[in-house]
Amino acid sequence: MAILSKGISAEQAASFGAMFFIGITVGRAINGFLAMRMHDESMIRMGQVLILLGIVTVMLPASDTVVLAGLILIGLGCAPIYPCIIHSTPAHFGSDKSQAIIGVQMAAAYIGTMLMPPLLGLLANHLSISLLPIYLLVLLALMVFMHERLIQKPR
Repeated sequence: MAILSKGISAEQAASFGAMFFIGITVGRAINGFLAMRMHDESMIRMGQVLILLGIVTVMLPASDTVVLAGLILIGLGCAPIYPCIIHSTPAHFGSDKSQAIIGVQMAAAYIGTMLMPPLLGLLANHLSISLLPIYLLVLLALMVFMHERLIQKPR
């Protein structure tokens, strides 16, 4: 077991990353039930608040267990966002345009999934992995700004 950095092995790093995906998986199951009682905008905002709580938790100078809990919170927060954005597209843009816009949303999601991790990797290699919470805060702020602008636009 080789120690990579900051006393963390590759196995530990992988288990930390897995916590995010466990959060998303559990969150999607829970959100399936919440979607029957909540509107898309409320679920997106709830997800954004959970992401913020998770980022703050990761930033706390605490044990690995607290960091793992923060990563799970971030995953739980991410869970409702993409499905709710896709589901609310016809209401925001009209049924006649929704198919094309959903295609653009899906392409943007795949491009983001492809580009954002390597960008963080470059930042971590050249600066520090401790920038992860700042990186996530910037992306969260951008998401909140863009979603609120979309909601405020006349339909």
